[in-house]
Amino acid sequence: MIDHASESAEVFSPQVTRAVLDAACTDAGFDSTDATLVRIGENALYRLANEPIIVRIARTMDYWHQSANEVHVAEWLADVDYPAAAVVADLVQPIEVGGHPVTFWRLIPGNDAGPQDITKLAQLLRRLHSLPAPAHFTLPGYDFAERVTRRLETAPAADRDKSYLLAKFKELSDQVDELTFPLDKSPVHGDAHIKNVMVVNGNPVLIDFENMGFGQSEWDLAMTATEYVTAQWWSPKQYAAFVDAYGFDVTDWSGFDVLRQVHEIKMTTWLMQNINQSHEIAEEFAARMRTIRSQQPGARWRPF
Repeated sequence: MIDHASESAEVFSPQVTRAVLDAACTDAGFDSTDATLVRIGENALYRLANEPIIVRIARTMDYWHQSANEVHVAEWLADVDYPAAAVVADLVQPIEVGGHPVTFWRLIPGNDAGPQDITKLAQLLRRLHSLPAPAHFTLPGYDFAERVTRRLETAPAADRDKSYLLAKFKELSDQVDELTFPLDKSPVHGDAHIKNVMVVNGNPVLIDFENMGFGQSEWDLAMTATEYVTAQWWSPKQYAAFVDAYGFDVTDWSGFDVLRQVHEIKMTTWLMQNINQSHEIAEEFAARMRTIRSQQPGARWRPF
């Protein structure tokens, strides 16, 4: 049994999440023996050794509604034959264990997408953005701000950095309200980067739906554009291929710089949650803060 009070004070670490995994698998009837930690970010992901299942553990119960939304979205995408990650059937999800929402997903028998698959991401987004809103549940409005605010409240960064980011983010949020978007509203993935794509027999599969909502599709396109302009993770040739495959270049829109700065803060606050885990992460956080404060392109951002 996990003590909720003591766990809530713990860092979201492999030790803490392993205990949650064991308890969750016991509750759901799965075997967690020799499970492998895939990664820790917004969630902890474990791959079970004895069953083709991925277990996702969210940081706190504040993420419960997002975990539930992710399950609804996966079921909806399956109904419309969209290539997407699938939840384990015949299991009421999410479940709560030790103050964490936990969900169970079918292992995708493929490979992580890489730089060579940038057009596959564009194709997935073009198809996603063409879907009508689901009929059997309400897709929430896309909220670009919710997670940033929560991260800034809880992350172990210096107060001066958190105060600066909070004030800057508030300024940008006000600017977002004044933008005129050129594209139609649609389902929005909300975290549309290449690491959320798997490739199975040459075909792309989209994963990670907890941020999905209904809103402006420019948000998804601006993710890759920010990775190109600021993080420098894409070459001009790769970014041009992404644009050609989707059919729209968000960097040509006058509002892109606002969305770019929002994404820079989102990417940095995601990393900020883990600055106590390693010196490398702390150094990268400091480098990203220099970029955000100066608004001058610096060295290539290091992905984690």
